[in-house]
Amino acid sequence: MLVIEAKLKGTQSQYSKLDEAIRTGQFIRNTCLRYWEDNKGVTRNDLQKLCSVLAKNKETPWTKKLNSQARQAHADRAWSAIGRFYENCRLGKPGKKGYPKYKKFSRSIEYKNSGWKLSADRRQITFTDGFEVGAMNLWSSRDLVWYSEKQISRVRVIRLADGYYAQFLVNWDRREEHEFQGKMTGIDLGLKEFYTDSDGNTVDNPRYLRKSERRLKMLQRRVSKKHIRGKKQSNRYHKARRALAKQHLKVSRQREDKARKDALALVRSNDLIVYEYLKIRNMVKNHHLAKSISDASWCQFTQWLQYLALVHGVIVIAVPPRNTTVDCSCCGSKVKKTLSTRTHRCNQCGTVLDRDHNAAKNILAKGFKLLAEYLNSTVGHTESGAKSSKAQGETNLWLKNGDVLALSWLDELRTKNYWESPTIFGTPN
Repeated sequence: MLVIEAKLKGTQSQYSKLDEAIRTGQFIRNTCLRYWEDNKGVTRNDLQKLCSVLAKNKETPWTKKLNSQARQAHADRAWSAIGRFYENCRLGKPGKKGYPKYKKFSRSIEYKNSGWKLSADRRQITFTDGFEVGAMNLWSSRDLVWYSEKQISRVRVIRLADGYYAQFLVNWDRREEHEFQGKMTGIDLGLKEFYTDSDGNTVDNPRYLRKSERRLKMLQRRVSKKHIRGKKQSNRYHKARRALAKQHLKVSRQREDKARKDALALVRSNDLIVYEYLKIRNMVKNHHLAKSISDASWCQFTQWLQYLALVHGVIVIAVPPRNTTVDCSCCGSKVKKTLSTRTHRCNQCGTVLDRDHNAAKNILAKGFKLLAEYLNSTVGHTESGAKSSKAQGETNLWLKNGDVLALSWLDELRTKNYWESPTIFGTPN
């Protein structure tokens, strides 16, 4: 699947009609949720039927303007929230179970196969439902001319702080050629450095939020000064609010761009990548580090790493982080450290390394151990269609989907016993 985003350029009247369509979709979703609360045993099919009832109801004639498949898409959104709540209750998830909430400020609407049409040169999109938005220009760095309308399964219109965008979901199996050279690395995610690999190389942590904090505070003060409680807000208030939203959007885009580029560089230069699986949700409960952890965007980086590894056919292993900082990467003895101790000094073997470098070596060693267990147990079954293997605990192992090239490289790893060599990751046999 590919998601291609293009900015929508049109008149103010067209933007107002898109807002009306978004509000209509929000009304349908909230109505479906209320119907589920008021009636027992409601199914997804019942919510789909409710969309048809709303379109024919004399009290809600505006819902008929929205495309029928778009109405069903919003019913599916409501059912997705309900199903997630049921799943969390069934699994006994600790804490809040995610009870579905009513939407107050929706920002998107989703069309499926109807309600829109692309021009021949793919430079314009025409919305053909009852809101009569008409043709709008598409501004994008990606060219849609290479894809037919049959390959585009969904079109989502989303309103952001700097305008309206159309996101095209294209059915395309993306694959990139990757030359396997046996390069392997383990990475330790951190706050001082964004990550440190097992060779001692580091990538700086840009801290985009910290750098923008001064401007964000100034813009937030402007919004607060122009807000009048209990009265209709002025145009100056909305202008200040949009400026603040644009600055937050800029920070989020900077984070995503950095995460994507770092992940792509890592995947292109390695054939096996091992990283530590961090529970970000638990880590941000530390109020002294929560802002810095969120600013680092580790979760976004690992998501891009998994996706790009699948595209390039590279192996990615996520290992539990337990004792990766405490253990010595050479002799295995435990060296206790506080958070302020940045150097690893082993009293047993005399090893002196940077704290993160030592952890990255331990992470790579854990990855080799798990890979060895996988090869010795299930490598014979991957050719029959196994696509992934789940190891014990919080460990995940992603493999290329049964590709012969990847399997032959794994067999080479097994025959040469790379995971047992001290020259690879610095641990004794």
